[in-house]
Amino acid sequence: MELLALEGKIKEKAYGKQKIYFADQSQFKNVNEADLKEMDCQISQLSAEVQSLTQSCRQLDAELKELSSSLTTEEMTSEIKELKAECSGYRARLEKIKSATNHVTPEEKEKVYRDRNVYVKEWKKRKRLASDMMDSILEGYPKSKKQFLDEVGVETDEDSKVVVPST
Repeated sequence: MELLALEGKIKEKAYGKQKIYFADQSQFKNVNEADLKEMDCQISQLSAEVQSLTQSCRQLDAELKELSSSLTTEEMTSEIKELKAECSGYRARLEKIKSATNHVTPEEKEKVYRDRNVYVKEWKKRKRLASDMMDSILEGYPKSKKQFLDEVGVETDEDSKVVVPST
């Protein structure tokens, strides 16, 4: 800064120990009011142009992101081939199922559901009975329920991660 001040490009003022540097206004030509208004007009035009260009850049960036994230033509054709192959496999499977002669009749299906419900009810009944017996034994048993089950060798549905199905 001091070198520029010595060259006369900027001015220096000292206020005690502090020095202030500022542009030397004599090196610039005098500007009248009309020139200032013209410069202000140019500045506003250039600002509007910058804003317009910034907006178009954002738009182009968004378009570029969209295009780069979409599939190319080659990727699309390979995807279509894969989907057509998968679809033909499903069609063949469907035809195989349709042509099968061992269809389950509604009566057979209903019988299977009834049998299932009977077995689930029996399962719940036996589980409740076993639980009641264990609770009766545990009333006078000095150890915990888990220790009792381990001693006796009983595996519960929860130990086997089995859930009783709903009827």
